[in-house]
Amino acid sequence: MTETPNPHIIDADTLTGEMRPIRRVVIALGSNLGERLSAMQGAVNALADTPDVWITGVSPVYETEPVDCPPDAKSFLNAVVLADTTLAANRLMDRALAIEDAYDRERSDVPNAPRTLDVDLIVVGDRRSDTESLRLPHPRAAQRSFVLKPWFDLEPDAELPDAGPIADLLAAVGVEGLTLRDDLTLDLE
Repeated sequence: MTETPNPHIIDADTLTGEMRPIRRVVIALGSNLGERLSAMQGAVNALADTPDVWITGVSPVYETEPVDCPPDAKSFLNAVVLADTTLAANRLMDRALAIEDAYDRERSDVPNAPRTLDVDLIVVGDRRSDTESLRLPHPRAAQRSFVLKPWFDLEPDAELPDAGPIADLLAAVGVEGLTLRDDLTLDLE
């Protein structure tokens, strides 16, 4: 995916006057505990309230079967948010974790345990990272239809860096287990 900055945003560091690059960001939201839609709407609102983040799109909501989760896991609601940002990827990751914490996300040693809210950075411009705290692009996004389909709804010609066009990735994994929830929407206020 190439950088697609919003031409109407000009941002410079207020102290140094140094220009900061504008990056396209893809953020996946998910929830399978508690008030799922409310938590996801709260995440959209919190992202919109984040300085130096400008939301440009919010996907439809999908209900999805749990993938690689404990056997008793309930279905997820999933969506994707597109944004432009001048924040560094690590600062954006800190914000994502703070939003999860605000919605009582509990972390455990159980892989893919049920959660009140998941805010995952999928892509931050063309940034690559493979550290304990930040992996970009998201290492499993290419195999996750619940990320690819909502993203495809917003940007059918997008590409996942190092993996290829999301249309091709989605065709390979299919949409089995995804149900479009026309009765649920996430609003950008």
